[in-house]
Amino acid sequence: MAKAVTDSDFDKEVIQSPLPVLVDFWAPWCGPCRAVGPVIEELSVEYEGKMSIFKINVDENPGTSAKYGIRAIPTMIIFNKGQMVDQLTGVQSKTNLKNILSQKVFGE
Repeated sequence: MAKAVTDSDFDKEVIQSPLPVLVDFWAPWCGPCRAVGPVIEELSVEYEGKMSIFKINVDENPGTSAKYGIRAIPTMIIFNKGQMVDQLTGVQSKTNLKNILSQKVFGE
C-alpha cells in the first residue's frame, strides 16, 4: 500500500531512501487523482521491496508541492538516489507507468 508522506518527512522518506521512489502528488477533491489512485496502490504491491511508493496531499503539504513546481495534479515524480529522474502529469495508465519505471529506474 502506498504510504503517506508530508512536508516534514519528505527528505527522510524520499530523498534519503535507499530504494527508488515514486511520489504521487494528489488531493482528495481531484477526480483524476482518484482515478489514478488504484493504479498507484497496485504498483505499490507489485514493486514492494524494489521501490517505495508515496502519496502526498498537495493541500496539506504546500511546501513540497511548491519546491517541485507542482501546478497540476495528479503529478507523479520518480526519484532515484535522491535525484528526480522523471515527472508525469495527468492520469497515467498502469502499463505506461510500468514502462517508464522499467526504463528510468530499473534499466530494463
